[in-house]
Amino acid sequence: MNRFDKDSSKSAKRNRRLDPGAFVLTLCITSVFWLFFSGRFDLFHLLLGAVSCMMVSVVTHRLLFPKGVRARLGLTWFRVAGYMPWLFKQILQANLHVLYLTFHPSMMRLINPKTIEFKSRLTSDVARTTLANSITLTPGTITVYSDVLGVFVVHCIDDRSGQDLPGEMEERIGRVFDE
Repeated sequence: MNRFDKDSSKSAKRNRRLDPGAFVLTLCITSVFWLFFSGRFDLFHLLLGAVSCMMVSVVTHRLLFPKGVRARLGLTWFRVAGYMPWLFKQILQANLHVLYLTFHPSMMRLINPKTIEFKSRLTSDVARTTLANSITLTPGTITVYSDVLGVFVVHCIDDRSGQDLPGEMEERIGRVFDE
């Protein structure tokens, strides 16, 4: 065994350790979801849910809260809460636009599908994922591809659906995640 093997085995052991803060947060989140969606409150189902939530939390706590993310989590939740109403408004406007396109007599002339490629200024994985998901949630646009360098490919149903990309959505997400 050379010195690189020792270093990698130490790193692997360190990565396998349970992060108590991330585990507890993940356990709380999964428990709330389980209680909400199960609707069963007898002892058997509560114990079954507790065991299931613990198993899921042990396996996924580092996925939900990677290192460094938990430190900024408190303020970020408040900013996300401010971003959500704006996103809902965008989704509603895009729904109305797609509805207009669908029922317009010259629908075939108005619908002009295309792909748009742009480079995002967002640097963190969480911010870029939020941007990709926000674009996909907005009717008329779908994020087809994004990479670690911040390159996005978005499919748009017409010119208007893609004209503001990345634009204000990227700015707002940047403010949410301090970028």
